[in-house]
Amino acid sequence: MNLTKILTVVLFAASLFLAYKLYRSVQGTIEERELISSTEETIIENLKLIREAEIVFHSVNGRYTANWDSLINFIESGQVPIIQKREVITQKSYGVEDVQIFIDTLGFVPAKERVFKKNYTVNASDNGIFMGFKVKVGDNVIKNQKAYSIKVGEKLNEPPFQDQGTITKLEEIKVGDELKKGEPLMSISEYIFDPNTDLSTLGNVPGQSGVKFSIFAGHVDKSGLKVDVIEVRDPKPINPNRKESNEAKNRKPLHFGSRLDVSTSGNWE
Repeated sequence: MNLTKILTVVLFAASLFLAYKLYRSVQGTIEERELISSTEETIIENLKLIREAEIVFHSVNGRYTANWDSLINFIESGQVPIIQKREVITQKSYGVEDVQIFIDTLGFVPAKERVFKKNYTVNASDNGIFMGFKVKVGDNVIKNQKAYSIKVGEKLNEPPFQDQGTITKLEEIKVGDELKKGEPLMSISEYIFDPNTDLSTLGNVPGQSGVKFSIFAGHVDKSGLKVDVIEVRDPKPINPNRKESNEAKNRKPLHFGSRLDVSTSGNWE
């Protein structure tokens, strides 16, 4: 083999090596970005779950908690009262009305169901004559699917669902019954979080071994009134762009709530 051929082989091998290194560099960058994106999506879902649990905890206990065990125990075994608010108006002399407000407890629902599942009510869209349901109990429905039929004047309307989920109840309404606008017709429930979530890892930051979300629950003074505040954040962002020094709110470490303001908003929203 002469020198020209040797140089050709060497240069060809070198070009292949450099091309591979360039490919791996670009591919490595793409894979790293995909890993950061997928990890942050999981972190956001966990923060949403923690936020919902804290809100429900506050509704029952009148405060937030910074203790992971307390929050987890509440989700697993707590009970949330079903409250109904009603007004009784008594007409007095000279046109004066006496308004009394009563709050009744109708029962209790497990905290986990309240946290993981959302319930929606489908109400009559207008005054009219009920012409039948388009679904039955147990059906899974999606947004814009036809829900029921109502005759308004001479026109037959079939309002769509505004939410998705499973039909849990149909009211006892018969074809031909008069409906009033806003009258409840059916109930829908939907899991907004995976019911099989391992709650023992609730405080752990996904993708980062041994790292827990930092959590703060306390009070702030607002015009002489003490109000509850909550903040939960990722203390060690996987994304190098999410530094505390970053002025852009949505580029700071993923978190919801605030130590200084009455808010449960997340900076990803």
